[in-house]
Amino acid sequence: MDDPDEVNVKGPLEGLKIVEFAGIGPAPFAGLVLADFGAEVTVVERPGGETRLGGGAALNRGKTVVQADLKSPVGLARIRDLVAGADALIEGFRPGVMERLGLGPDTLLAAHPRLVYARLTGWGQNGPLAQQAGHDINYVALSGLMPFAARQGQAPALPATLVGDIGGGALTMLFGLMCALWESRRSGRGQVIDAAIVDGVGYMGTLIQALRAGGRWDDDPSRNLFLHRSHFYDCFECADGRWLSLGAIEAPFQRALMERLGLPTETPSTSQDDPSQWPTWRDAVTVRIRQEPLAHWVAVFEGSDACVAPVLPAAEAPLHPHQQARRNFFMQDGVVWPMPAPKLSRTPARPGDSARSNDIREE
Repeated sequence: MDDPDEVNVKGPLEGLKIVEFAGIGPAPFAGLVLADFGAEVTVVERPGGETRLGGGAALNRGKTVVQADLKSPVGLARIRDLVAGADALIEGFRPGVMERLGLGPDTLLAAHPRLVYARLTGWGQNGPLAQQAGHDINYVALSGLMPFAARQGQAPALPATLVGDIGGGALTMLFGLMCALWESRRSGRGQVIDAAIVDGVGYMGTLIQALRAGGRWDDDPSRNLFLHRSHFYDCFECADGRWLSLGAIEAPFQRALMERLGLPTETPSTSQDDPSQWPTWRDAVTVRIRQEPLAHWVAVFEGSDACVAPVLPAAEAPLHPHQQARRNFFMQDGVVWPMPAPKLSRTPARPGDSARSNDIREE
């Protein structure tokens, strides 16, 4: 084992330069992880950026913050110079936003061919849902995995293994492995990665801790919109016993939700921020959704920004138009499997052939 005094205090990603375009949720957390492991991360923030869902200072630990008006020639030129000296860029906007700013991958890669351009969205860069709003509950609903955690007579919930075994364990270990490989290019030395699921899950909770620090997370379930008490962030049963996920956290999205449900919209923003009103509104939403089958609601919400998605079983997920447009599943040996993610533009992952057993015998 290494002598503690010899541990590289700057981290394995020292020398890696990242430009992060400020957003909410997962993209800022990805930037924080890179910074925690030694990368030089510079966040580009627009004045008055979003903080409601964990953006802003709460996830800017270890980063350098640069404020710039991306719609002004001066601000744009400053950011292009910043990107010119970076190894990678992270952005989490809807498809087309960076292109409209003149900061799309075609433009930046033409000037900086070695730039790694990382795009993190809910629905992806293409597909029929690419331009629609959504939240975590909707993306998991469409994956076909949410029913795996269902209990009889209760609404579907987030499934087991994704958070612990896969997120906190496997993906955390893989990131540590890549950090160590990057660092070994500089030092010529290997090291041990101690990836514990309990550690990884705790680290993944950083976004929730950021919400708590900003006063946006209430430990009382009756006042917490994420904990199945609100009328705008949960799964609701339809007339045919199928389920619809609602994730309309922001006020404009909730207005769209209530309008398409045919419910009053006079005070959606007030009811959204006042948990004492949630039970009344939840009863109304529950009754309304139970009046029609799932297919009806899918048609009603098509093309809207209400943050709504059907909860699909595993057998149906590969047949959904968005999943098919993004080619998210493939067939092998008569079984449908999910394609590797994320999608790389130049060197994409390619699923290998089925494993074959070779006996190793001693001579």
